[in-house]
Amino acid sequence: MKFRKMAFMGAAAAAMVVSLAACGGGGGGEDEATVLRRGISAKVDTLDPHRSSAKWENIVISDMITGLMTITPDRTVIPGVAESWETSEDGLTWTFKLKETVWSDGEPLTAEDFVYAFRRIQDPVIASQYSSLLYIVKNAAEVNAGELPPEELGVRAIDDYTFEITLEEPAPYLLGLLTHYTTYPVPKHAVEQYGEAWIQPENIVVNGPYKLAYWRTGDQLVSEKNPLWEGAEDLCFDRVAYFELEDAAAVERKIEAGDLDINNAFDGGRTEELEKKFPGWVRTTPGLITTYWSFNSSQPPFDDVRVRKALALALDREFIVNKVLTPGYVPAYSFVPPKMSNYDVERPEVSFKDMSREDRLAEARSLLEDAGYGPDNPLTFEFIHRSTDDNPKVAPVAQANWNEIAPWVNAQILRQDTKVLYARLRQSDFEVADGAWVADFDDPINFLYLLDSTTGQQNYGRYDNPEYDALLEEASRTRDLKERAEIFAEAEKLMLEDYPITPMWVQVTKNLVDPSLTGWAENAQDDHLSQYLCRGANEEVSTTEEDSDAG
Repeated sequence: MKFRKMAFMGAAAAAMVVSLAACGGGGGGEDEATVLRRGISAKVDTLDPHRSSAKWENIVISDMITGLMTITPDRTVIPGVAESWETSEDGLTWTFKLKETVWSDGEPLTAEDFVYAFRRIQDPVIASQYSSLLYIVKNAAEVNAGELPPEELGVRAIDDYTFEITLEEPAPYLLGLLTHYTTYPVPKHAVEQYGEAWIQPENIVVNGPYKLAYWRTGDQLVSEKNPLWEGAEDLCFDRVAYFELEDAAAVERKIEAGDLDINNAFDGGRTEELEKKFPGWVRTTPGLITTYWSFNSSQPPFDDVRVRKALALALDREFIVNKVLTPGYVPAYSFVPPKMSNYDVERPEVSFKDMSREDRLAEARSLLEDAGYGPDNPLTFEFIHRSTDDNPKVAPVAQANWNEIAPWVNAQILRQDTKVLYARLRQSDFEVADGAWVADFDDPINFLYLLDSTTGQQNYGRYDNPEYDALLEEASRTRDLKERAEIFAEAEKLMLEDYPITPMWVQVTKNLVDPSLTGWAENAQDDHLSQYLCRGANEEVSTTEEDSDAG
């Protein structure tokens, strides 16, 4: 009876949230729900953790669903749904004891929910973009390929509150990986009842601190406090509003109007100006984030390594970093970020790092001439870039860099909505493309696996090198972390000289955060859960008519 009563109260609260979101909030009375207002940098396509592959969507998802493990504000890995765990001597079997918790509709969350979720993400029908992240689970790749039934996946429920994972190889990073949304439980009963519509506000069932109550595409999402979450009484905010803000000017207007508490991006070239305009708001820290540009090596002319290397050589990373980008960025000549753990070896870098710009351009021209290009056979290609952050300012610089190789190199640039660009990347529908990778967990494999030929959609240019694949497989079987790191370095060196990608810069995280908020901590993976945040002055805040459907 208690669960039913609380679930009813949650439904009533949801109705209130939708009303406030639609009509611009109340008059700021004492009983008005407190709201945290977060800007996210692109439109949300999905909140299904098995269908998402977007960092900005994870801001919403991870406020609603908690996995076996979770994180503190500084991203220390701590128990989530798991209460304790044991590992077999060979490192292949992990057994988790679960806390006795419930879904937001009062149904118990059990080990079977995790079994269902791990099987679902490998279901070929789901076609998850992130399924390969969990290929370390025994038989996952075969299940995903339809070669084995889902029952053969290396997960099982020993009892209602004991969940076991069997791996293909030892994974020293597993606990960190289990904070990632691909490993979250999903409610079997809701998914089977509502199908793809289970994530809609009227149907969604979650186990985390907040539950979706309102979603209008291109505008905002609103989540309400989940009263059945174990720490609900300690939450400072009764609801969280997420605004899909791609325009930096719109972000600044909202801050000036007092209508925004956090935004997950800003124009790095204006850092000093923003620090003066919004004192205390600018937050940066070195990140596990590499911007890298992909060549579509599955099709001409980028199936020729000489073409790929020539274009990589011509890019003036130093000028871009020093004159265009956010202070704190550094030029990248390797793929794995410098702050990455479990990589304590001399890091490989591209061979041209110490060459002068003149020598780089001369070699680039020579390579293209060797590949058959010249006045009578010009090289023409398209570079697509993201519409957000500093990327639109970098694109014309890159275009000029490439055109400096020779008059017969014709680079065309095309700005793409960030969501559209990543969809094209996953479909390998590009020639040269901008993109970035933010670590899902703190281990080199999270970057290096992206170029494995078996990775699928996130191997954007369909790079295929059996020697590279074999080195990653060897590393996966190696339990000694020093030896494992050395194998990773060998693999990265091989890949870098093959130029399926060209690393461009290592980023700092960039957020704008109201200095009156407490509970915020910088971390290299740029993950920040709303559950830890409070308003220092305990202020009441309402949504405004600018955010409303109707007055």
